[in-house]
Amino acid sequence: MEAVGKVNHTGVKEFILLGFGRGLWFQIVPFVMFLVIYIITMLGNTILVLIIRADSHLHTPMYFFLKNLSFLDFCCSSSVAPRAMVSLLAGSKAISYNGCATQFFFITVFLTTEAFLLAVMAYDRYSAICNPLLYPITMSKWVCIQLVAGSYICGCVNSMVQTGFTFTLNHCGSNEIDNFFCDGPPLISLSCSDTYVNYLVMFTFCGLIIVSTALIVLISYIYIISTILRIRSASGRHRAFSTCTSHMMVVTLFYGSTALMYALPSRLASLFPRKAMSVFYTLFVPMLNPFIYSLRNKEVKDSLRRIVGKKCLKK
Repeated sequence: MEAVGKVNHTGVKEFILLGFGRGLWFQIVPFVMFLVIYIITMLGNTILVLIIRADSHLHTPMYFFLKNLSFLDFCCSSSVAPRAMVSLLAGSKAISYNGCATQFFFITVFLTTEAFLLAVMAYDRYSAICNPLLYPITMSKWVCIQLVAGSYICGCVNSMVQTGFTFTLNHCGSNEIDNFFCDGPPLISLSCSDTYVNYLVMFTFCGLIIVSTALIVLISYIYIISTILRIRSASGRHRAFSTCTSHMMVVTLFYGSTALMYALPSRLASLFPRKAMSVFYTLFVPMLNPFIYSLRNKEVKDSLRRIVGKKCLKK
């Protein structure tokens, strides 16, 4: 019999997700935390999608993109939290090779797609504020569908490349992943092959995606801010800027956490606790997004009041 955590040279059949440590305390506390976060995430994003679908006032490009963002947050959290909770509750930390590859693929798809979608949402705000007369043309329904589809295509392409390079490596040593889900850098570090090309591909793709999408966001907001500052009335400036603040907060949370994890060299990235950062961008950010967009958005709050008012009148 082989010792736990070791495999032979023919390749691994499963990986061991070490999670947060051994002992009952390190199972109960993370399980309760994951359960609460997941329930809030599911409820928050589902309610936001239902509000957007129910109110015709919100059938605009901005809320079409927001609805897709909520769907991505829903999927991203679902690809991590349920599997982690089952592992914590059952005490079994093993995940099959194919199961690990599948989880890695979908997490990468959802995170990459979200990066591109946030850039699309910044461009949407630029079009609405800087070119309002052309906005119905530049952000027509067909254009919006193409932009969302393009985001998903880019997400799938990046995920296929990353998954292909990561899971063609030979693993002949430890199969213990020091995280609670199948993450790229820990997986690559387990390989007994030369991983230079893998790290190069990972950091190149992630760096290009983060930098290119962040540049689109940055340039869009430079134009947006310059346009807002030229608005004479204070109420006009406030109204224009209020449509962007929620998006700016979400962008800061998402790009800040993912850049620390995937775009920095390993020596710099090691300065930040990987598991804590993983919890933040895979669970906390999807949980916070619907609240950021609803609590700070007058249109969403007004829409919720209208829907609740209609329900009360019917009774």
